[in-house]
Amino acid sequence: MSENDHELETPERRTHEGNTPTDDVEHHIDLQETPGVVDDSTPQYQEPKVRSIIYYVFIGVFLLLAFACTIAAFISTFLQFPVPDQTWKNTSFDLPMESLFTSMACGFLALFVMVFLSLRVLSFKVGTYEFNGNKCYEISQYIADGARAFLIREFQVLTVFVLVVAGILFAVDQSGYFVATPVCFLVGAVTSAVTSIIGMYIATRANVRTTNAARTSLNQALKVAFSAGTVMGLSVVGLGLVMLSLCYMIFRNLSALAGFGFGASSIALFARVGGGIYTKAADVGADLVGKVESNIPEDDPRNPAVIADNVGDNVGDVAGMGADLFESYVGSIIAAATLGSQFFGSVGVAAPFYLSASGILCSIIGSSLVSVNSSSAWWPLNYLIAPFTRHRSSTTNDTTHATDMEQQTQIDEDQQHAPDVNPATQSSLLMAIRRGIFGAALLNILLGALILFLLFDPLTQAWAIFLCFLIGIASGVLIGLATEYCTSFAYRPTKSIAESGLTGAAPVIIKGLSVGMLSTVAPVIIIVLSIIFSVLLGDFASGGKSGGGIYGIAIAAVGMLSTLGVTLATDAYGPIADNAGGIAEMSHLPPLVRERTDALDALGNTTAATGKGFAIGSAILTALALLQAFATESGITTVSLLEKEVMSGLIVGACLPYIFSALTMTAVGDAAMSIIVEVRRQFKEIDGLLEGRPGVKADHTKCVDISTKSSLKKMILPGLLSIIAPVLIGFAGRQKMLAGLLGGSLSSGFLLAVTMANAGGAWDNAKKYIESGALVDKETGEVQRKGSNAHKSCVVGDTVGDPFKDTSGPALNILIKLMTVIALVIAPVLKQIYVDQ
Repeated sequence: MSENDHELETPERRTHEGNTPTDDVEHHIDLQETPGVVDDSTPQYQEPKVRSIIYYVFIGVFLLLAFACTIAAFISTFLQFPVPDQTWKNTSFDLPMESLFTSMACGFLALFVMVFLSLRVLSFKVGTYEFNGNKCYEISQYIADGARAFLIREFQVLTVFVLVVAGILFAVDQSGYFVATPVCFLVGAVTSAVTSIIGMYIATRANVRTTNAARTSLNQALKVAFSAGTVMGLSVVGLGLVMLSLCYMIFRNLSALAGFGFGASSIALFARVGGGIYTKAADVGADLVGKVESNIPEDDPRNPAVIADNVGDNVGDVAGMGADLFESYVGSIIAAATLGSQFFGSVGVAAPFYLSASGILCSIIGSSLVSVNSSSAWWPLNYLIAPFTRHRSSTTNDTTHATDMEQQTQIDEDQQHAPDVNPATQSSLLMAIRRGIFGAALLNILLGALILFLLFDPLTQAWAIFLCFLIGIASGVLIGLATEYCTSFAYRPTKSIAESGLTGAAPVIIKGLSVGMLSTVAPVIIIVLSIIFSVLLGDFASGGKSGGGIYGIAIAAVGMLSTLGVTLATDAYGPIADNAGGIAEMSHLPPLVRERTDALDALGNTTAATGKGFAIGSAILTALALLQAFATESGITTVSLLEKEVMSGLIVGACLPYIFSALTMTAVGDAAMSIIVEVRRQFKEIDGLLEGRPGVKADHTKCVDISTKSSLKKMILPGLLSIIAPVLIGFAGRQKMLAGLLGGSLSSGFLLAVTMANAGGAWDNAKKYIESGALVDKETGEVQRKGSNAHKSCVVGDTVGDPFKDTSGPALNILIKLMTVIALVIAPVLKQIYVDQ
């Protein structure tokens, strides 16, 4: 099929099995009599290949450069080329060559699998002429073009910022001839940007393919969406480990690696904040005017903001989440390596690299286990993880039952609707995802034990450090389960919010806030216990050295993030499924397609909520480890809460997350108002748009442009606050006030982030609980569905929760980590000014 075949799809050529040609109407295409079975003889529609070629050329050039630098670093290491290191002699270690080879090999393996999965996703068909494949492709291109326009504008702004900061770091760099810190900063920033580009590209290509796959089966749609999510996950861990190892191999200076983390944090902050403002401004504007005021369905093509809403899903939940967890991933390795060098020498530095490398292998295996059909999984591992993949008893049905229902839908050609989103379907999907996550975690525990017992003394060190690693993995799982309980509509907290919608919107807001606040209890207990036991074990392993216990926390953070490749895939697949449902709705495909994509989207909401909890937990452990590394590098020996500098820093630090959240919430509100005004204007001025008159189209590009400009403009102030605050406090108030600032922001930011993320997730799923028809008014016996008063009340709650869970809450993770990374970067300068002199 040629590249121009999509131009052949015209109203004159499209017919419906003996019917007259369809009218040239975008949202009145009649596909109700089209069976849901995919006929292999149906001509398939394929998208042009030019953009795919450009994508692979770009990735190929980047990987070629990385490989060339790796070869140069290997040669330098074998020849023992002297690298000048004029200061901080205690931070230079020659890692065992095995750890360098292992890390680089596993990183490149992840990138190889990433390219393979990209080709696999792109090999799936966009659609068929009979099923309006040209229309689906057209909509997906609107989404891709909007996402690409945002990234281009965002990176134009960030390029200036990155170059200015690199110049400042160059001026104050203390590492000598090779100016290691600014170079590592640039490498970290570029690598983070590349992962965002990869994730955005594949997500905006996979959405339409997921829509087409949903016509075949739920399992096929899951396969496409999850494969695309795995591309994002493996690009983050693969590029992160390759480039971080490369920087260490070249400079052999752990202090310079803080620059890499700073670069990753800078991109993550602006990607998360800018993307969050974009997605929620469009979402709030589209929902308020569309669903509340005009009573039109979600993703209706008449809504001018619907394309901007779908673009925002990719901008915020793919690129933003990927950059966020990329920062946590490399930050945990940097913190563990920096602390390990102080207490265990080169072995302590090598351990986090080895553990991260093993996590990549386990993530690749785990991702292959994700399937609705459990028989496709490797049966011994499937048997071991079965107890962990069961849903609660009231919602459990075996996978075979769900698969049988799915097959029955395909066999019965007269049936136009897929089964409703029911406990059996949702349970089978949740088990499929959990199979991959828990399978990877169990394999990683085995490999981690082998690695640590080979590196450290088995009697006095290895078992303690391994237990820290195990604590990190267990903490991530428990935080995810606690978040799922608070946000899934299978459990009481979210059901209670939906029930409060029967009495109005105000009770929904009140109940949601109370659920969010109470949801902090379990994560706090988990994190506190993890800290206590990790510190005790770390102290034992280090022989009681002062500060040695924090290495246990750093290893726990590495353990929590070691299988990020598959964990991030479960997060990134959600917006792909959401986009697939939007494309199905706007193209007016048969109902079974939308119902299957809705089933995937409902699961995506749950995995996204647990992913946010996971991200928050990993941010806290990473920030704690980085805080200790800052104390070590800056020359702090003791800190007392009774000191005026520390107390002042604590109070200011506790206030910062609230100021930051206020700025991001205000930004979403202002941008949403602009979207609302524009949507109302189009409904008023474009005759026949709201009524759905044939041939009348909304101007989607205007809302996309408003969201892009508003988000890029509004992200600057929160970003500057995150960067300026630690630098100003550090140089004006010295190291102890800065330590207090970091501690205060960490504690208040953690609680506020959990509250916002879980309250927003619970509001969202309360709305979906009503949409599923599960809520019944006990007084009247009436089933509550879309358009009911209870649903409208929960839509208001969901609208409030959108910036909670997708803008302010997730961005607080980066605020906490970025400030600790900046503190670590400026620590040597502070030590030189206030301690050495």
